[in-house]
Amino acid sequence: MVKLLGRLPAICTPLTGKTREEIMDQLGVVRMHLPDVIEWRADFFHELADTELVLDVIREIKEVTEIPLLFTIRAQHEGGERIVLTDADKLALVKLVCAETAVEMVDVETSNGDDFVRDVRAAADAAGKRLILSYHNFEYTPDNAELMKRAQNAEKLGADFVKLAVMPQDKADVFQLLHVTKEIDEALDVPVITMSMGDVGGLSRIIGWVYGSVLTFGVGVELSAPGQMPVKELREAIRKTQDLVPKWEK
Repeated sequence: MVKLLGRLPAICTPLTGKTREEIMDQLGVVRMHLPDVIEWRADFFHELADTELVLDVIREIKEVTEIPLLFTIRAQHEGGERIVLTDADKLALVKLVCAETAVEMVDVETSNGDDFVRDVRAAADAAGKRLILSYHNFEYTPDNAELMKRAQNAEKLGADFVKLAVMPQDKADVFQLLHVTKEIDEALDVPVITMSMGDVGGLSRIIGWVYGSVLTFGVGVELSAPGQMPVKELREAIRKTQDLVPKWEK
């Protein structure tokens, strides 16, 4: 895990270009920030239906950087862009990306259904890829029992990483998410990734690692979710908390 993510907490930066040219231009900027992971949010890509072009873009990305690449087609019902692919098309593309490209990780939502997830898990296993099983709620923060249930279900379905991203209504929701992160981290045998979104939730992106979250997301060029901070500011804020934590523990 540490070898894959690099520093812990690791920082992931998204590529959200609509065209091949925009993606590669963004990559040129993102690489300068030296993130631990780069996520291609392929749902932003206007030519997602062109399978060969999708594979070519991944190959081009991997030709110019050794930073681990996470491939994601975020579902519209969990905050992604509208895409022309059917669920079957999406599954076929994710499986092909696993089999024929050098991406290190793929992310799919557990809400795609158990059969969908199991098919992706099998494809990831066959190709030696890591699988993030995720849940996003852009309306509110579910209670701890619901978040724990979703995390345990993701682990049961074979997640290498369990991701939970939720929207707070107030600061209390942010602290709730942090505390349940610790509970989930202690309950699961796989790493957890959590974040409280929006401006109110920004604190969780900085100190989530204290509670067990192994990955956070920072902006390189464009946001892929509300509340993301610029990579440089995020890394500096994390460094400052890392300096302070040993003092808290004394």
